[in-house]
Amino acid sequence: MLFFVILFLALSLLAYVLFGGADFGAGIIEIFAGNKTRKTITHAIAPVWEANHIWLILVVVILFMGFPLIYAQVSLYLHIPLVVLLLGIVLRGTAFTFRHYDAVIDRSQNYYSFIFKLSSVISPFFLGVIMGALILGKIPLEPGSFYDAFMAPWLNWFCFVLGIFTCCLFAFLAAVYLIGEAEDQVIRKHFLRMARNANLATVVAGGFVFLSAEVSGYSLATQFLQSTPAIVAMVLATLSLPVLWWSLLREQLILPRFLAGFQATAILGAWFWVQYPVVIRYADGSYLGLLDTAAPFPTIRQLALALIVGSLLILPALYFLMKTFKAREALMDREV
Repeated sequence: MLFFVILFLALSLLAYVLFGGADFGAGIIEIFAGNKTRKTITHAIAPVWEANHIWLILVVVILFMGFPLIYAQVSLYLHIPLVVLLLGIVLRGTAFTFRHYDAVIDRSQNYYSFIFKLSSVISPFFLGVIMGALILGKIPLEPGSFYDAFMAPWLNWFCFVLGIFTCCLFAFLAAVYLIGEAEDQVIRKHFLRMARNANLATVVAGGFVFLSAEVSGYSLATQFLQSTPAIVAMVLATLSLPVLWWSLLREQLILPRFLAGFQATAILGAWFWVQYPVVIRYADGSYLGLLDTAAPFPTIRQLALALIVGSLLILPALYFLMKTFKAREALMDREV
């Protein structure tokens, strides 16, 4: 039961990166692409932008019920970036809703678009910052000041670089997904170019993640090199890069999506394998892990059963949601 809960936690985080991350990335793409891609982006994410946050909710609920000590420590020491992340999510959703569904089209649309784009950068950036703070090992067990306890763990180069990497990865996923959503050939070529640029930026930012980790005193590269599954995952992700670029140059629609999802899965899977079962590293070298902080077995059992039943309800509902809203958007376009 415990390992099933951990597996579901990992899969929920992966799903949020692949789907929710692409929603954030669409806002980042719009910053560089301008208003000419706005219609395509809006129609692509309108049916699912709310539903995709269910994966983040699942991550929070699993930590709260299954690993309460980890949940408490993260909420305590990283409450500042967490608040910024959540504010970004709320502001982004609010701005997108008013921009897309507002019956009055006036100058307020410009403000909605600005908030949507800004929060599309802020949220994934601080998501990466939080992940970096968890593994860097700067959280003190006995903090001497407010700064040591609540600022130093995340206010550093490694966390910021990881935040930039997260933004690049999300923009890459969004650009690849949007290729198939663009009906206009000019817009499609624009997304193809954005996908190549974002992929290159992700690779470069990934290199700086390892470099900044070494500078910060955290040998992330050594941990990857000591893990055979992590090495295999990274090698496969690297080998898929030429195939991805070939498919983008050939302007294919389906293969780039699978390759982009595979690369993101390989990166996240390698990181999870290297870190497992550690979730929080402390400044004195100790840590909190998934195995030693689990809730009592009755709680884990009930949580596992709830996840099983919930998944049987959620997955068909998400499919029905996507199918219904996509059909509705297509009907509205024909009427216009």
